[in-house]
Amino acid sequence: MNKRPLYFDYAATTPVDERVIRVMVECLGFDGNFGNPASSSHAFGQEARRSVESARQQVAQLVGAQPEQIVWTSGATESNNLALKGVAQARGGSTGHVITSLIEHKAILDTARQLEESGFAVTWLAPDAEGLISPQAVREALREDTFLVSLMLVNNELGTVNDVIAIGEIVREHSALFHVDAAQGAGKVQIDLSRWPVDLMSFSAHKIYGPKGIGALYVGDRARPRLSAQIHGGGHEGGLRSGTLATHQIAAMGAAFELAAEAFDEELAKIARLRNRLLEPLLALPGVRINGSASRRIPHTLSLTFNEGEFNPATLGASIAFSATSACNSAQNSPSHVLLALGHDARAAGRTIRLSLGRFTTEQDIDEAVRLIQAACATAPAFWATTP
Repeated sequence: MNKRPLYFDYAATTPVDERVIRVMVECLGFDGNFGNPASSSHAFGQEARRSVESARQQVAQLVGAQPEQIVWTSGATESNNLALKGVAQARGGSTGHVITSLIEHKAILDTARQLEESGFAVTWLAPDAEGLISPQAVREALREDTFLVSLMLVNNELGTVNDVIAIGEIVREHSALFHVDAAQGAGKVQIDLSRWPVDLMSFSAHKIYGPKGIGALYVGDRARPRLSAQIHGGGHEGGLRSGTLATHQIAAMGAAFELAAEAFDEELAKIARLRNRLLEPLLALPGVRINGSASRRIPHTLSLTFNEGEFNPATLGASIAFSATSACNSAQNSPSHVLLALGHDARAAGRTIRLSLGRFTTEQDIDEAVRLIQAACATAPAFWATTP
């Protein structure tokens, strides 16, 4: 049997934690908690509803929210769509101004383009040299008719962390709403929505050792009366997202968020140590440079660009699971829009790899990855000599 490659693509998805799997399985099968949470007239539905509300509390606790402010969705993509389209449509008509950035996830970029095609004005902020969106850039982009600003907390390719508190204060002074895509931030950054000037925040379970297909949108008090549902049919989730609730996925997301809260400090310290063990020898290789801020970042995600002629990525494919870009760009076989926005050309983007670490990364994984990447650099001259 072929040996599985080393896994360094946690930013794309995480394996479900075995403890989360056990919670999920308990909600399947006749002997489990399989009822419809909306069936309030009998014990099966009531038990399922208790699991849903317990999970809502678990998610809320990790991010400093109130349980009633958490709305279940199918994932961060749906949460982003609900936030942007829901706020825009609640205004009535198709006028007004939205601010976002060129380095957002495609779930934001494509949704903002759809709003633009519908008649809304959109400003696309460029990142600075460190891969960050500055508060000043947001301030300068605000217009009298700006009603929504949407920016990510942690960039999914670079690992850089925007100063969403400073940005949110500026947006709130303007009386606009502030949405933050935190799919890559939950469990990696201490989030406190009881204090942060953020009105809407998107989460995804599969980035935090939960299952795919489940997520949530935080809806703050300022946003709720200014948000229109995008899925109708039963008025679930306070009328903001209809559909039968997937008890097994919701309970699993709650368990994953609770585990993240319990292990936050220990896990962050461990991954920082592993990141340093990985980064030090790689930066010693000729011409290797890290993309994005060296200080405003999470330790989990590294984007490294190699000089031409000094790296042969083809030798790594069978031995290390890594990304050359985000999963959405990989699916389209296109250069990273994030790297292009930072000033890389397509060739430099092609010499860039994203290595992302997680809960199950070991020191042995790190040392083997370093060895393999060093070997890929040693074989580079012959590779580039035959590549047009």
